[in-house]
Amino acid sequence: MLFSRKVVAGDRVAVVSPSGGLPEVFPAPYELGLERLRGFGLEPVEYPTTRKLGTTPQERAADLHAAWSDPSIRAVIASIGGDDQLTVLKHLDPEVFRADPKPFFGYSDNTNLLNFLYSLGIPAYHGGSVMVQFGRGGAMHPDSERSLRAALFSSGDFELTASGWTDRDRDWADPSTLESEPELFPATEWSWHGRQDQVSGRLWGGCLEILEWQLAANRWMLPVEEYSGVLFLETSEELPSADDVYWMLRNFGERGLLERFDAVLWGRPKSWALDRRSTPEESAAFVEAQYAAARRALAEYKPDALLVTGLDIGHTDPQLVLPYGGIATLTPATRSISVSY
Repeated sequence: MLFSRKVVAGDRVAVVSPSGGLPEVFPAPYELGLERLRGFGLEPVEYPTTRKLGTTPQERAADLHAAWSDPSIRAVIASIGGDDQLTVLKHLDPEVFRADPKPFFGYSDNTNLLNFLYSLGIPAYHGGSVMVQFGRGGAMHPDSERSLRAALFSSGDFELTASGWTDRDRDWADPSTLESEPELFPATEWSWHGRQDQVSGRLWGGCLEILEWQLAANRWMLPVEEYSGVLFLETSEELPSADDVYWMLRNFGERGLLERFDAVLWGRPKSWALDRRSTPEESAAFVEAQYAAARRALAEYKPDALLVTGLDIGHTDPQLVLPYGGIATLTPATRSISVSY
C-alpha cells in the first residue's frame, strides 16, 4: 500500500463531487460543512463540478485528476454520494493517483472510488462527507468528529465505540434543520457471532449495493486471491430488503469472495427514510432481518468467520471512519474493535 503523509493544520484539501453536484441544490449543509473543515484548520478547495448538477463523467474525472495532480492539495473529500460514480472510473488515469497517493474520504457511492484506489494499492478512508458528517445540523457528532480528526491528522490505533445514534433523515429544504442537532436513540451494543479468537487483517468493503455494481462491471476488481482480512459492509438509504441483501451476498459467495475473509463488520442499517417512514417495531424487524440475511450467507459460504453487527460505519449518525486498506483488530473476549489510521 502506498501510504501518504498525514495532513497538518494549514493544508489545502480538495472538495469534490465525483457522483454529482448536490451542493447546488442544498447549499446550506454544504457551506456549513466547509466552515467546519476550516475549523479543523484546513483550507477547502473547490472544482468546476463540485457544486454543479448535470456534469458529465468526463468532467468529474477531470476534477479528480486536477485534485491529485496539484501537489499543494494534501487530501480529497467528497461532498456527498450519488448513484453514477461507476461511470467515472473508466475515465481515470491510474498513474495520476499513483504519482501522489493522497488520502480520499467518502462513502456510499464513493465506494466506487475507494475500491478503485484500493486496486492501485492506495489506502483511503470510508466515511466523512462534507454535507453529512461535517454539515450535520447543530454540531458535528462528537464520535464522528473524533474519528475524522484521528483519521486526518494522526496515525496509530483508534478504538471504535458505540454511542447514541439515529437513522432518521431531516429535510435539508427546511432551514431549521441545521439549527439543532438530531434526536438520538440510546446506544446499543454490537452483536458478536462465530469464532471467539482474535482476528486482525486488512479492511476492504463499503456500501453493499455499490460493491454489487463493481462485481457486475468486473473492471476494477482484483482476482479473488488478492482479498483477505476483514470485510466491512453497510447498506444505503435505498433500504434494500433482507432478500436483496442475501442475494447480493450469495453473489459474493459464488464469486469466492466471502471465503477470503476471516471476519465481517456489518454497519447498522438505515431502516427509515423521509419517503419510507416506519414505526419503531417495523424498523427493529427490518434491521434484524438484514442481520439474519448476513448470518445466513456466512453460514453457507464462510461458517468459521467472525461476524459483528450494529456498528455505526455507514449511513447512520454518528459515523466512524474506517481506513480502507488499513488494519482492523477484533477481540471477542473484550468485545473491542480497533483500527489503525
